[in-house]
Amino acid sequence: EQGNLSPNKSFAKDAEPEEESWQEYLMNILQTLSPGAFESLAQRILRESGVDQVEVTGRSGDGGIDGSGVLKIAGFISFRVQFQCKRWQKPIPVKEVRDFGGSLRGRDAKGIFITTSTFTKDAVKEASREGAEIDLIDGVALVKKIKSLGLGLKITNVEKVEIDQAWFEEL
Repeated sequence: EQGNLSPNKSFAKDAEPEEESWQEYLMNILQTLSPGAFESLAQRILRESGVDQVEVTGRSGDGGIDGSGVLKIAGFISFRVQFQCKRWQKPIPVKEVRDFGGSLRGRDAKGIFITTSTFTKDAVKEASREGAEIDLIDGVALVKKIKSLGLGLKITNVEKVEIDQAWFEEL
């Protein structure tokens, strides 16, 4: 349910400051996705980013793991990854990151925590603690990744040509 969001909307690079940016608009769309759709988006982002065998396992009683996959580096080194997705507006507290880290124990996997929100300072500290093995993807990074992968966006570059008449007059 996308509420009052229009199906297609364009944004100029030099839009007026008071106008909503494409990033804000995309974030609003992400906030309205169902939990399952958001997990599917995470699955697609991970696949497009080079993670193989990405599966969404998210359901109640999933132990805090919404999905998993295998990241291959240089074609022969592989790492298991497991991810958690949260469509939150408030910052993700340390407890959520700690609980996710706990669900990774014994699974021999790298964790990726993806949110539309941000992470508290303590949550960032917890994720970067030795042995935590968790990468944090906040809303800003998520929107940038979606753009870099071109998922759900049509990006148009407009060429502008200006003629320097003075240059010709100096010939």
